[in-house]
Amino acid sequence: PVPRDIAISQACTPLPLEYVAAAAGVARDELIPWGRHKAKVDAGRVAARLAGAPEGSLVVVCGINPTPLGEGKSTTTIGLCQALGKNLGKRVVTTIRQPSQGPTFGIKGGAAGGGYSQVIPMEEFNLHMTGDIHAIVAANN
Repeated sequence: PVPRDIAISQACTPLPLEYVAAAAGVARDELIPWGRHKAKVDAGRVAARLAGAPEGSLVVVCGINPTPLGEGKSTTTIGLCQALGKNLGKRVVTTIRQPSQGPTFGIKGGAAGGGYSQVIPMEEFNLHMTGDIHAIVAANN
């Protein structure tokens, strides 16, 4: 049997942010650390640096009805990126939104994916990571 999502998440050791950033082509001065295992990226700096670079491809995953086991957009997106990166050797960057407050209140699943295709640390991701989404919700309530 496959372990529960939370057990898989907690068994993982996050890679150092500098390593992940370097692998994605993000320079140290473009990385804004947000704790030990999270960071924001200065998109303006990255865009300015890459202004003359060739463009990459964009794959959008949207409008999926979840399977009976709950696999939906996030799990599909993360799994697709794992396949493109690990199996096909492509350089992949995955962008997913922060979850709404639904997961916090047990109304729906989180947006962290699931099984072996999930964002870690799952608890922090589902509980508002940087607080940005909470600030937006509060400002528009």
